[in-house]
Amino acid sequence: MVKGDETAWRDFEQRYFSRLLRYLLVLTGGRQEAAQEALQTALLRVVRYIKPFASEEVFWSWLTVVARSCVVDEQRKRTRYFHLLDRFFKRCVIEDHVSADRPAAGPQTDLMALLDQNLAALPGEDRRLLEQKYFARKSVKIIADETGTTEKAVESRLVRVRRKLHAAILAQIDHE
Repeated sequence: MVKGDETAWRDFEQRYFSRLLRYLLVLTGGRQEAAQEALQTALLRVVRYIKPFASEEVFWSWLTVVARSCVVDEQRKRTRYFHLLDRFFKRCVIEDHVSADRPAAGPQTDLMALLDQNLAALPGEDRRLLEQKYFARKSVKIIADETGTTEKAVESRLVRVRRKLHAAILAQIDHE
C-alpha cells in the first residue's frame, strides 16, 4: 500500500473495512452515519500516512488510533458548528427583542446587517433553504423529504450556500 499497489489496497479493504466500521460503530454509540463518515475520513488518512508496520497487531493499533482521532475530530467540528449556530441564534433573538427606536452600534451589528443584506440578495431557493435549516430549525432529513431530494443533496446545497454567503460577506468587509 505504501507504494500505491491497487491489489494491496483491495486486500486491506477486504480485511479491515468491516472490522473498522464495527469498531467505529461502537465508538459512535451505534450512530451509523457518524461511523461511516469517520470511516471515510480514516481511510483517507490511511492512504495519506500509511507506512510499513512490524506486525498486524501494531498495524491494527495504528488503525484504531487513526479511526478514533477521526471520530474525535468530527465531534469537535460538530460541537464548534453548533456553538456557532447557538451564538448566532441567541444574537438574533436578542436583536428581535431590542426596541426598534434604540439604535444598536458596534461590529456585531454591522456584521448582522451584512448578513441580512446578503441573505436578501441570495436567490429565493437558497434563502429558503437557509431559513428552513437555521431559522425554522428543520432537520436535513425533513428538508430532503419536503423537497424530494436526498439528505446528501440538501447538505451539499447548504455547504455551497453557506460558502457563497461567507464569501460575499468577506468581500464586503474587505472592500470596506
